[in-house]
Amino acid sequence: MMKAFLILEDGTVFTGTSIGSTREVISEIVFNTSMTGYLEVLTDPSYAGQAVVMTYPLIGNYGICKEDMESSKPWPDAYIVRELSRLHSNFRSEGSIQDFLAENDIPGISGIDTRALTKILREKGTLNGMVTTNENFNLEETIAKIKTYTTGKVVEKVTCSEKRVLAGNGKKVALMDFGAKKNIAKSLNDRGCEVTIYPAATTAEEIIATNPDGIMLSNGPGDPQECTEIIKEIKKLYDSNIPIFAICLGHQLMALATGGDTHKMKYGHRGGNHPVKDLSTNKVYISSQNHGYVVDTDKMDPSIAEVSFVNVNDGTVEGLHYLGKNIFTVQFHPEASPGPQDSEFLFDEFIKMMEVSK
Repeated sequence: MMKAFLILEDGTVFTGTSIGSTREVISEIVFNTSMTGYLEVLTDPSYAGQAVVMTYPLIGNYGICKEDMESSKPWPDAYIVRELSRLHSNFRSEGSIQDFLAENDIPGISGIDTRALTKILREKGTLNGMVTTNENFNLEETIAKIKTYTTGKVVEKVTCSEKRVLAGNGKKVALMDFGAKKNIAKSLNDRGCEVTIYPAATTAEEIIATNPDGIMLSNGPGDPQECTEIIKEIKKLYDSNIPIFAICLGHQLMALATGGDTHKMKYGHRGGNHPVKDLSTNKVYISSQNHGYVVDTDKMDPSIAEVSFVNVNDGTVEGLHYLGKNIFTVQFHPEASPGPQDSEFLFDEFIKMMEVSK
């Protein structure tokens, strides 16, 4: 078993065992609090440019079932766990998580104190770090290198290369793929919608020309303010009066397109147990989340949009309803995968909105 090291930009070094690929990687270190659903986490394109720490101590006990993948491949730069299960036991399992990481060239480290690591990230905020098997690293030089890392423009890396269609006999929905999880399209398709999935760089004019009943803006990775060209196209979609439903990054991009602002959170929301409150009903739903940026309420023009959902834990914006428009957006993931399905009714609300607008 090969030694591996996790070196943080604050100088903290964790020593553990190498898992998956042995290549060296520098990334932004984030943590996810989900107890299950590690495969959905690994294959969520929103993790591009980041290394994921799983706070649940034992990972891999039910193996890998490729039917549960949220995209065609895993996206994190690295994977960090307390303990990997030595055996995987599930009638659907097609292999071990160790082999899956190795096959996809994802480096990782196990056997470290992920509780201590998570406390550092909560207290100091998200940090950059390096995963390496090189025992002869120079700490001072390594830290200088780690500090220069940025995730950059990652939407371009995760979006589809060409449009494709999921056939249906219901409403026609154009899905903008900024790093979409598969279950977004599936949730619409299961409700009868014909879903056309478009690359992130598709122009608003091309989408509007197809006369869709509705437009879906997907989740995705990175800083929303980096998506300058996409934001310009979203403003055109906003002006088109076509019904729009946006999730996660799509929610942030719509806010930026309409004069709002976003900021980076200290350590983000990533997990399957985040409570969100619907301000119209005062009902609380448990949600799946994966984001490091939020919309600033004080920068939103109150005549354009109103807050519809808030996070019960910290009061951050979790949803917006756009006034005088058939548009609503949420920061959390109603398609779940792996999280709870409390808020999947929002897809039904989107379909009702498309029907009323016609």
